[in-house]
Formats: sequence, structure tokens, C-alpha cells
Amino acid sequence: MDHLEKELTAAAAHWDALGWPRPDVLLVAGSGLSADFGRPIAEPRPWGELMPFEARAIVGHSLQVELLEPLPGRTVLYSRGRLHAYQGYSPAQVVFAVRLAGLLGAEVVVVTNSSGGLRPEDQRPGDLVAIRDQINLSGLNPLYGRCPPAWGPQFPDMTAAYDRRLCELLRGCAAEIGVRVGEGVYAGLAGPSYETPAEVRMLRTLGADLVGMSTVLEVIAARHMGLRCLGLSLISNVAAGLAGDEALDHEEVLVEGRKAADKVAPLLGCLLRHPELLTRGS
Repeated sequence: MDHLEKELTAAAAHWDALGWPRPDVLLVAGSGLSADFGRPIAEPRPWGELMPFEARAIVGHSLQVELLEPLPGRTVLYSRGRLHAYQGYSPAQVVFAVRLAGLLGAEVVVVTNSSGGLRPEDQRPGDLVAIRDQINLSGLNPLYGRCPPAWGPQFPDMTAAYDRRLCELLRGCAAEIGVRVGEGVYAGLAGPSYETPAEVRMLRTLGADLVGMSTVLEVIAARHMGLRCLGLSLISNVAAGLAGDEALDHEEVLVEGRKAADKVAPLLGCLLRHPELLTRGS
């Protein structure tokens, strides 16, 4: 991990050399979910300028980093897109943006994703769900190896992986703007193949409500560094086998993401402007 620490330190130094203010919040936009959430205060740049390895985007992810100022004095590092382990990246590379934000001083991480719905009796494509908890079934963990002690404990507690206070603030924003937001458990798998009907039945038995191919590693890394996390998932499709023999397609994910922009943008805009966003609960 020594090389990773040096790479992150170099990325933080490059950030400062650009003259950018250090962020209070990291916002990660998932597939098709990029939108405008606040006043930009810097020109967008590709993540590849800050990462010491090639940053390859998948369809629906521009992999740009932007800076927003939703309130005077509050800076949001907005990541349009993310890296995935199924692209061939190591867990440490997948969470590079999260760790950089933590080293720069961010206190809150807001992750969004598109997911398959596992409860069609209560869910439909286009629904928004606040993530209550997660199940990491990727077989990976970003804490493998030796992490610098300053980053956090070797065995971090994950009891409150998703911050309840942040979830309450999100619900308040949802009520204010008239958007329905459910709540559920997110199962993260490695991908990139979609789940089989048998795997979907397993996930339902395990207590998952949503399934996707991202997020869980980012939240582990964030909690390891003491950052508070909020997750918002867009149900883009019904999981395999729950809607007959209908095939799943990534384009369907992107279409639902674009359709949801009218809901996601005002919802997260309200959250990012909330005066209590950076206030820790008792």
C-alpha cells in the first residue's frame, strides 16, 4: 500500500496546485444519473488527470470531476461516473476518488447508482430508494493489505454504513419537493454479467431489496476513513426472472437514468444545500 499512499498524496498535491478549494462533500453519480446539482466553480476535468492509472469510462459515465458550490462556503466534488472492478480495476483503484476526497477533507459521501429491483410487488422502474444497508457479495474489499493507520482502523465497524441522519435529511427534501423515496438493502455483486434468476432468488432470501455492480467498495473505504455515507439508488429494471423471460439491457439502465433526472436533480440539489448536511448527529 506504500505506493498507493504516495499516489494519493501526489493527487492531493496536484489538486492544490490547480488552485481548487478542498471539498466538504463527494457526490458520485451512477449510470445515467449525471445531472446539474449546483453552481459550478471550476471547469470540468477528466479524472485521468488526477489518477495515476488509465481511467476508462463505461457507457453512461463521462468520468469527469467537477466542483460545485451549492451554498457559499460549501464545496462539492462531483464525480460524473465511477470506476468498477469488472473493468479490471483493483479494489484500491475503484475507491481512489473516495480516498482522495477523504484526504482532502471531505466529511460526507453521497453515492448514487442504478439497480435491479428485487421486490416487484413494491417496486417499479423509475423508483428512487435510499439505501439502508448493504451486502457485499463482490468477493472484494478495498482494505486488503496494509492501509496507513492514519486512514482508519484495520477492522472498521460497519454497523452504520449508511448514516441515518443523512437519510432523514434526504427524506425531508423528498417531502419538500414531492418526490417519493423508498428504503432498502443494496446487494453489490462483481458483475459485469447480470444476475441469473436463481441468484435473484438467493438475494431475496438474503434480505436484499436492490442489486447492482458498484457502491459497496466505495462505502467500505469511506467508512474506514470516517466519512458519513448516504446512498440513493434508481431502480432501472426488474431483476432477472421476476418479469418473465424479459432480457436485461444496459441501455434500459441509461434510459431510466435520463428519465429520472427531473426527480434526482432537485432532490440532491435540496440535500446539498441543506444547512445541516455537515452536522453530525448525537
